[in-house]
Amino acid sequence: MAKTLVEIKQGLDGNVGKRLKIRANGGRKKTIERYGTLAETYPSVFIVELDQEENAFDRVSYSYADVLTETVELNFMDELEAVVSEQ
Repeated sequence: MAKTLVEIKQGLDGNVGKRLKIRANGGRKKTIERYGTLAETYPSVFIVELDQEENAFDRVSYSYADVLTETVELNFMDELEAVVSEQ
């Protein structure tokens, strides 16, 4: 787990265009899971384009602070597939 916002941003910059699973805190003990592609990174936010068949809207954005505080958890699909194939 990265310890600074700069490290989080640098890690995401290297993964632009990759598929990922987002697990976000939806408030009131709700957890939201979405799938999409990391589209762009900006100085203080990143944008994920969501899969259209599962979601009513196209894109969501989160701040790097959301990742730092673990309000949003990102799992890239190639990492998940590597874990499954090891088992």
